[in-house]
Amino acid sequence: MQTERRRREEGYLCLSRSGGMDLTAMAFYKVMCLAAGLMLLTQESESQLDVCGQPKLNTRIVGGQVAPVGSWPWQVSLQTSGFHFCGGSLINSQWVLTAAHCFQTTVNGLTVNLGRQSLEGSNPNAVSRTVTKIINHPNYNSVTNNNDICLLQLSSPVNFTSYISPVCLAASDSTFYSGVNSWVTGWGTIGISLPSPQNLMEVEVPVVGNRKCNCNYGVGEITDNMICAGLSAGGKDSCQGDSGGPMVSKQNGRWIQAGVVSFGNGCARPNFPGVYARVSQYQTWINSQISSNQPGFMTFTSTGTNSDLSVTCTGLPPVPTTTPTTTTSKRMLSTNPKTITSVATTTDTNTKTTNLTTTTTPKIRNVLITILFDSNQLIPSCVYFSLQVYLTVIL
Repeated sequence: MQTERRRREEGYLCLSRSGGMDLTAMAFYKVMCLAAGLMLLTQESESQLDVCGQPKLNTRIVGGQVAPVGSWPWQVSLQTSGFHFCGGSLINSQWVLTAAHCFQTTVNGLTVNLGRQSLEGSNPNAVSRTVTKIINHPNYNSVTNNNDICLLQLSSPVNFTSYISPVCLAASDSTFYSGVNSWVTGWGTIGISLPSPQNLMEVEVPVVGNRKCNCNYGVGEITDNMICAGLSAGGKDSCQGDSGGPMVSKQNGRWIQAGVVSFGNGCARPNFPGVYARVSQYQTWINSQISSNQPGFMTFTSTGTNSDLSVTCTGLPPVPTTTPTTTTSKRMLSTNPKTITSVATTTDTNTKTTNLTTTTTPKIRNVLITILFDSNQLIPSCVYFSLQVYLTVIL
C-alpha cells in the first residue's frame, strides 16, 4: 500500500539636476547612482545564491537520528491548529516549497513554523507565519503522485539567521546518479504504527536511479518528475508526516534540494525506496510563480558511471542508444539569469567536487556600463577606469 509522506524592492532614485550645479557635483551624483545600482545587484544576489544552502551550524525519520539544532535552517513545520502535518523548505525570504498532496483539501488555521528543532515548548529562535497563497502544481495527479509539488507564500518575509535560511534548489540541468548521498529531514513518524518524534530527525540515504526504482514499484510508476532514495535492505526512509520536506545533497559546500518527500510503499521496507518530486524538473514553473527575489538554483552534475543505466527488468524499455548529456535540460528552460553551476565527480558512495563558478545577468551589467560611459567626461580618469574594470571583470 502506497503512503503519502505528506523586496518592496529598494529602488534607488537617481536625481538628475542642473542649474547651479558644477560638473564635479554632477559627476558625484552619477557615480553614486552607479554605486547604488551595484548595491541593488549585490543585495539581490546575496539574498539567495550567496546565502542558500549554507547552514552556519551544520558540521547532516526512520533509521535516522536527532538533528543538531540549526543543522537544517530551511526546514519548516506546517501546522494546522497547532498540530504538525507536513514539512517544507524555505527557498527565499517569503516562499516555501512543499508537496501538493499536503493540500488536497482545505487546511484551516495553517501556519508555517521556522527555526525550530523541537516541536515542544518555547523556542527563542523560532518564528511563524500565516500563508497568503497556496499554489499546487496545475498538473498534480493525486492518483499517480506525479507533479507532487506546491508553493506557499508567507504572510510577510522572514529575516535570515543562524536558524532560518534558504536552501538552494537543483537547477533544470542537474543530474543525480545512483549512489549520490542525500539527507532527508522531518518530524514524521519513525516507523509504521510508531508516534512522531518531537525533535527534528535526519537520515542519510543514497539516490536510487529511476530505472531501478521503476523495477521496484512497477514499470511506469516512477516518472521523470520523480527521484528515489533509500537502501535496498530498507531500514532508513522518510515516513508519514515528513511529506513536503526536503531531500538534499551537498556539493562544493552547498546543500542543494533534489527532492520533495512524496510517497512510498510503507516506510523503510526493503527494495522500496522513498519517492520524491524531482525539484530540477520545476525550475521554470517555480520561477514563473515567484516574480521577484527568485530562489537560488544551482546545477548539481554527477560525472563518472551511472550504474542505473545497466538495470533491466521485465517491461523496462532499453536505454536509448544516444543518451543526452542531461535528462532534464530539454524539457526545462532556465529563466533564472543567476544560476550557479558546479560539477561533482561521484561514485556510488562518495562525492568529489571541483571549482564553483558564478554568472550574473549581462543586461544589468550593460545598463550600469551605460551610466558609467555617460560620466566619463565628468569624473577623474582613474576612477572611470577602475569602475569600468570592475563592471567588466567582476560582473
